Amino acid sequence: MSRMIPFMILLGAALPGHGAMANPESTWKGDAELGVLKTNGNTRNQNITFKGKIVNDRDKWRHTVTGEALNSSEQGNTTAERYFLSGKSDYKLSDKSYIFGLLTYENDRFSGYDYRATETLGYGRNVIKRDILTLDLEAGLGARQSKLGATGENQNEGLIHLAGSLGWKISDTSTFSEDLSSDIGEKSTVTKSVTALKTQIVGNLASKVSFTAKYTSKVPADVTKLDTETAVTLVYSF
Repeated sequence: MSRMIPFMILLGAALPGHGAMANPESTWKGDAELGVLKTNGNTRNQNITFKGKIVNDRDKWRHTVTGEALNSSEQGNTTAERYFLSGKSDYKLSDKSYIFGLLTYENDRFSGYDYRATETLGYGRNVIKRDILTLDLEAGLGARQSKLGATGENQNEGLIHLAGSLGWKISDTSTFSEDLSSDIGEKSTVTKSVTALKTQIVGNLASKVSFTAKYTSKVPADVTKLDTETAVTLVYSF
């Protein structure tokens, strides 16, 4: 993963529109979520979850950082523990198309892996871009590194990344979203779906109900292939 970061920096410096000659105007926005999460699969419990997202949008570039943390214990025993971090940079080729670089890192104590990390480069397109409806599709190639928790074995594999993101503004106060991704690797395929409904309460504060399903085609022994999460959170947007 560390080898990919210098490459991303060099890529950003080399492409036109980046650096001192770029449009200095940029916007920042983000979300912070805190709420209750119910899990099924490798962990079964109710937990407190935190999620955060920051987006910096410039003339030619859009940078997105997201993070998630889940930690729960019962009678002194840890019943769920997961940390997820991703960084994504989009270089806009036009109003509707872009190329992207994506880095992800996940540490899930109950997944059978000590960690899983991916690096992806690809192409994305805004298939639908309207005030009330948006649809983005992406495809790319990359690599994934995994460390098995039981044996400490390291696994390295290439992957094909496919993703889609749908946003629908139902009303002035409600938004529906669906994010679907699949990382098709040589050893296993990880498919993840996040369905959410966000409703504004007052000002920058909103409520959000989401359902997440993650399916891994090949997992270590005694690990469930399908994990689901149902969350009810409060969201502060800034």
